[in-house]
Amino acid sequence: MPDRDERPEAGEDADGGDVSVELVSAPSAADAAGLSRLLPQLSSAPPPDHSVLVRIASASATALLLARARGEVVGALTLVVVEIPTGVRAIIEDVVVDEAWRGRGVGSALVERALAQAHTAGARSVDLTSRPSRVAANRLYERMGFTRRETNVWRHDLR
Repeated sequence: MPDRDERPEAGEDADGGDVSVELVSAPSAADAAGLSRLLPQLSSAPPPDHSVLVRIASASATALLLARARGEVVGALTLVVVEIPTGVRAIIEDVVVDEAWRGRGVGSALVERALAQAHTAGARSVDLTSRPSRVAANRLYERMGFTRRETNVWRHDLR
């Protein structure tokens, strides 16, 4: 469902350098290494190896967005778009920006690209979750127009 247009969208970091956000449908080993460096800043889950990342990026319901600056991966976001009986649903997952690049517009560039992808796919809204301890990320989401929903988030562990 996500549009597989892979053209990067450019922005600028606070130092005037180019930051681009790219939809990656065929990640390289270097992309996998960059994501492996970033994901521990978000989660204690082990990062996917290259073959798993290729499977994720090539799945029809997912869009892997990578932010690059100075040739390195400095941020990532996964957009999930699915069609269900009540419409097209879009969910943003696993947003992470390298600590050294936070506050430079990388997160907002990733989210803006994801919102555009979701809109193109026909979604009427985009959901995401964020831990309360991620104060800066939550401020970013509010600035970008996300509103807190009155809902319960339920989880059933399968392990």
